[in-house]
Amino acid sequence: EVQFVESGGGLVQAGGSLRLSCAASGFTFDGYAIGWFRQAPGKERELVTCISSTDGRTWYRGSVKGRFTISSDSAKNMVYLNMNSLKPEDTAHYYCARSRWFGATTELDYDYWGQGTQVTVSS
Repeated sequence: EVQFVESGGGLVQAGGSLRLSCAASGFTFDGYAIGWFRQAPGKERELVTCISSTDGRTWYRGSVKGRFTISSDSAKNMVYLNMNSLKPEDTAHYYCARSRWFGATTELDYDYWGQGTQVTVSS
């Protein structure tokens, strides 16, 4: 059974940092892309960043470029999201998910999801 478990969220002041972890099980990373999505109250879920397990390519949405870094450890089936210089607008529930296509930006392109972890950034 494919599963994702996110952890590492919490409350942090603006300008602070957090590291989110995504533990995957039930499959191997080969051939998949792993994405981090987020959803703020009253807003649609959006792709924040993704990484290709094939060649390590990464993609970031503009609002997080230079502040967030995605990485993966295929041997451990782990994906990480380092978030620096956090802003109140980064407050959201963060999810990791799997896709067959690197760069897929819509939810429909991702077939398995975790329950997410809450990130709250205070001003």
